[in-house]
Amino acid sequence: TLELKEGGLPFHWSQGDDNLQSMLVGTVMRKIKSRTWKKQRYFKLQDDCMTIWYKSKKAGNAHSTFSVNDVEAIREGHQSEVLLSIADEFPADRCFTLVFRSRRSNLDLVAESAEEAQSWIKGMRKLIESLENMGEREKLDQWIGDWFKKADKNNDGRMNFKEVQDLLRMMNVDMNEHHALRLFMMADKSQTGSLEDDEFVLFYKMLTEREDILRVFQEYSTDGQKLSQSDLEDFLREEQLERGDVHQHAQQLIEGYEPSDTAKLLKAMTFDGFLMYLGSSEGSIFNPQRRGIFQDMTRPLCHYFISSSHNTYLMEDQLRGQSSVEGYIRALNRGCRCVEVDCWDGANGEPIVYHGHTLTSKILFKDVVNAVLNYAFKVSEYPVILSIENHCCVEQQRVMAQHLNHILGDKLLKSTLEGKVSSRLPSPEDLKGKILVKAKKIGGLEENCNGILGDSFTGLVSDEDEAAEIDEENLHRDSVRRRMKVSLDRSSVLLFWKWKYGHPDLCPILRFVFLQKSKQRLSKELSDCVVYCKSVHFISFRHSQSHFKFYEVTSFTESKARKHLREAGAEFVCHNSRQLTRIYPTGFRTDSSNFNPQEMWNAGCQIVALNFQTAGEGMDLNDGLFSQNGQCGYVLKPSFMRDNEKRFDPDMPQKRDDYQPVISGQQLPKVNIKKDSIVDPLVRVEIHGVPMDQAKQETRYIENNGFNPVWYDTLHFTIHAPELAIVRFVVEDYDKTSKNDFVGQYTLPLSCMQQGYRHIHLLSRDGTSISPSSLFVHCTQSILACDAISAEALCCR
Repeated sequence: TLELKEGGLPFHWSQGDDNLQSMLVGTVMRKIKSRTWKKQRYFKLQDDCMTIWYKSKKAGNAHSTFSVNDVEAIREGHQSEVLLSIADEFPADRCFTLVFRSRRSNLDLVAESAEEAQSWIKGMRKLIESLENMGEREKLDQWIGDWFKKADKNNDGRMNFKEVQDLLRMMNVDMNEHHALRLFMMADKSQTGSLEDDEFVLFYKMLTEREDILRVFQEYSTDGQKLSQSDLEDFLREEQLERGDVHQHAQQLIEGYEPSDTAKLLKAMTFDGFLMYLGSSEGSIFNPQRRGIFQDMTRPLCHYFISSSHNTYLMEDQLRGQSSVEGYIRALNRGCRCVEVDCWDGANGEPIVYHGHTLTSKILFKDVVNAVLNYAFKVSEYPVILSIENHCCVEQQRVMAQHLNHILGDKLLKSTLEGKVSSRLPSPEDLKGKILVKAKKIGGLEENCNGILGDSFTGLVSDEDEAAEIDEENLHRDSVRRRMKVSLDRSSVLLFWKWKYGHPDLCPILRFVFLQKSKQRLSKELSDCVVYCKSVHFISFRHSQSHFKFYEVTSFTESKARKHLREAGAEFVCHNSRQLTRIYPTGFRTDSSNFNPQEMWNAGCQIVALNFQTAGEGMDLNDGLFSQNGQCGYVLKPSFMRDNEKRFDPDMPQKRDDYQPVISGQQLPKVNIKKDSIVDPLVRVEIHGVPMDQAKQETRYIENNGFNPVWYDTLHFTIHAPELAIVRFVVEDYDKTSKNDFVGQYTLPLSCMQQGYRHIHLLSRDGTSISPSSLFVHCTQSILACDAISAEALCCR
């Protein structure tokens, strides 16, 4: 049975906890936005233990709220740039930061005393931990209670039929009034004309009866009332296509999910238990055996896809956006293993980080290094790569090297493993807990290890990174110099960005002038920080094959990478079996948009750098690929992309020796966005993989039902390279006259999909949970086939 709660956690939950009791009373704290913006606000935990309410004394009745569910973490002390800026005014023991999920700005607070700060810090952490430990049924209880509270307009703990009608519309249900009234009267056991706690629970159960799952349950139930252990074993064997000890697994499922003690004694599972099992992580479409580290982590670094970020310091666009160490913290906390640091000369001899020649704000290089130290290994113990774009003078390069050495200490990889130069890159396992620097280097590993370079102070290296995009423009240097004589002052740079859109014919010329190739002086101290990731200019695949050094890394813009992929796909894959390649967005993506990373993974490119601050398809695919293998940021490439003797061509995957196509199909449901209308959900299934596998199909839309729509549609796909395929389920609200509204999505590698009847728990555009919204699908594998069933709880939130 469902335990109805008046939204949030049970009433008695906060009893006996002094911190929560203090939060329920409320307290005055300062909300800090900058060194000059510090305002007092009254903060209070609501009775539901789920909502924080706050207001200003001067704001009259105006107030704001946020859900505890939206808070990802609490950082104590001066752990944000804002709080660091007022460190001289407020001590660290009174300061803390609430870090929100997705891309919402953090909330920096200063309490009146250290004791009050600790009360809120400990109380919030307890609330977050309790929510994270909730089971699916507890989450459903909370969700139902939230709706009850919203619908109970007069707060009398009862709901009359008018309130029930309003509730149905809020929950995305367009139900016939006569049918709704019939359910209402059936649930009104007390015959008072209103529903109380238990009666509302009964009404909800009748409203949400899962006929789709009931049909499956009765098909395998011998008596139509329950699944005996033998019945359950048949279901696991025939529908879920499980192998191994099915008998023992059936016992474990009954013990773990059956709510009835009587049924447990009979070694049986009721329909409620069956629902709980299918809604659990074991019933999820994502194979739980692939959640943890399951891949071989002892292969060379170049044999892995590596979760990578572009312009990691940026929180917004590439022209005027804010730069912040928060970008590094968020990326590393999402499992990113390669972050970018654009370094320029700063005031007082301190290098700074920002997007050069733009109006983006600036942060100190040493603050970036400190953030990397503090967060590099919180979610993954495997190595982090600092991709440094160096524009500093020799003196400030030495300062960079000092910060890297002093701050990172023994976490910074300063020499080859065991002091030897091998013939291949070390593995993620070899480099656990280490931070690698990717940058230009004087000479190679061989000279460094043999002491050939001696104590020379500087060296000349090609400044190819900033000029990488120039090759795409096909310009002739002499012609450009004759046509344009532009000094590299600030006004000219700003004109460049303006003319980029207003006068595209001038853009390549100015861009060439600003970014033309040159030789740069590199300090030996900074050069010595580079070991296995030396940035080099790419000449050709033929040259690379005959002259390559395993520790050299080449970088391409997305457009140059596409050109190589079109002209020499197999050579590109072979190149990436030997050494690392980094792909980054073209400079024209000033809005911080992302390209589709799949086409770069098809070529075996390891470091495919995306703008982590921008939600959308690109980041969905990135999150989907790296959701496996413990979310450690490293995913082993398929075997045919690791062997340089094999010739895998992404355009002709059927030519490989172990070719075996996969037939795949799908289905789906959805969550509501428009407050005053009922959604018309449809599901689109997208296959992202090699060019032959790229495909999209949609179900029909279900009119006026975002609560429990059912599709019996089957979508079929032929997949030629399943090892590289990623499946993206997208739920949208169909609109005849305009673009469909996004409702939810879920993305995962095809290799991680479980067979049988499975739930897909939908995520928001930012990749956060929108529980309990889900899809229910049936996926089988003749080589692989899926057909659609239904969706549930697709409601507005």
